[in-house]
Amino acid sequence: MLIAAGLLAQKAVAKGLTVRPHIKTSLAPGSRVVTEYLKAAGLLPSLEKLGFSVAAYGCTTCIGNAGPLAEPIEKAVVDNDLVCAAVLSGNRNFEARIHANIRANFLASPPLVVAFAIAGTVLKDLENDPVGQGKDGPVYLKDIWPTSDEVNALMKFATDPAVFGRMYSDLAHATPLWAGIKSATGQVYDWPKSTYIAEPPFFQGFGMSAGTAKDVKGARILGIFGDSVTTDHISPAGAIKDTSPAGRYLIENKVMKPDFNSYGARRGNHEVMMRGTFANVRVKNLMLPPKPDGTRVEGGVTLYQPSGEQMPIYDAAMKYIAAGTPTVVFGGEEYGTGSSRDWAAKGTQLLGVKAVVARSFERIHRSNLVGMGVLPCQFKGSDSAESLGIRGDEQVDVVGLEKGIRPQMDVTLVIRRQDGTTREVPVLLRIDTPIEVDYYLHGGILPFVLRELVAA
Repeated sequence: MLIAAGLLAQKAVAKGLTVRPHIKTSLAPGSRVVTEYLKAAGLLPSLEKLGFSVAAYGCTTCIGNAGPLAEPIEKAVVDNDLVCAAVLSGNRNFEARIHANIRANFLASPPLVVAFAIAGTVLKDLENDPVGQGKDGPVYLKDIWPTSDEVNALMKFATDPAVFGRMYSDLAHATPLWAGIKSATGQVYDWPKSTYIAEPPFFQGFGMSAGTAKDVKGARILGIFGDSVTTDHISPAGAIKDTSPAGRYLIENKVMKPDFNSYGARRGNHEVMMRGTFANVRVKNLMLPPKPDGTRVEGGVTLYQPSGEQMPIYDAAMKYIAAGTPTVVFGGEEYGTGSSRDWAAKGTQLLGVKAVVARSFERIHRSNLVGMGVLPCQFKGSDSAESLGIRGDEQVDVVGLEKGIRPQMDVTLVIRRQDGTTREVPVLLRIDTPIEVDYYLHGGILPFVLRELVAA
């Protein structure tokens, strides 16, 4: 498909088509081999002429590392609350994944990405409307779309074993910065003072005995979320805002804003990642009332109870932990959909969340929650946070655990409202298998595995 993109670019340039300056373009191949075969096939110059110069290799645009928009464009988007679009040949299209201020993201093949860059809008019907105006008049997609024969004629450049051998035979020489990093030796790792990697807290207070199941009592609600909340909403992988809890942490540790990098790059530091949990700039906590125009506040904020003070979710979570108050999170359908991101469960646990109650769970995220010692509970029938009138100022119990946990048993959700009324509803405990019961009783899969290793 990259050869097809290069051929489309070559034909477009020949017909006098260009990409307008306000369109941001980038090319981030999966490896240096791609660059080599695009060069050998004579396609890279045409891609570069349309603005698709090689920006980096590997995870770049698809994880939010494509760089900033031009300042006047970003200002116009923010000041006018514009819904702007990105078209990419990546694998994720969540809001704000590509860029914090880009809400609409469309996945397409590489040649279509080039075509839409030339068109300058996703509002065109490229099957019937011109892609653009060339030197001889309107140019349609069919005029520049490569044929199978044209692609096959250049495949020899993409399948040349000599290129692969040359590119991978001396990686250290190709990446001198990587080769220059000092590495540790010995059997015990000496944790450096670093904002990229830090000793995780998951084994603090470790002992050889598993715990016992305890009911969750007097929990406060940290967040109420709607349907299809993704793991990217729960634990973003993209850029870190300087005003966010993670940004403030980095600034406090003398990291300059241009050196923030991304959440994805700092996954080795739990201090950054727990501050980034529920910090996606587009996540909507339904605890906060709608604005006058009916829209919702976006970003990782909540109402700390019982005061009702608005603050970042991380800040509220730390106050609850300091007070010894457990917390719960409510979700809708498909909670945790998207990438199987372990930090979406790790961060949830580090914020002190004891249970997530949702209409349904994405399969892997449900398993990850259990693996971190967080209870996934599923509403039954037509029940939901909305139908039960849960506002966020209630206190919540999850009871029935102390009698013993069985896979997919019913437990009771007790909702205590501010007016003194109480409601009890059954929910399904989504600990689905006997081994998951063991994981939960051990406080998660990490202490479970360590105890197994030590015992052996």
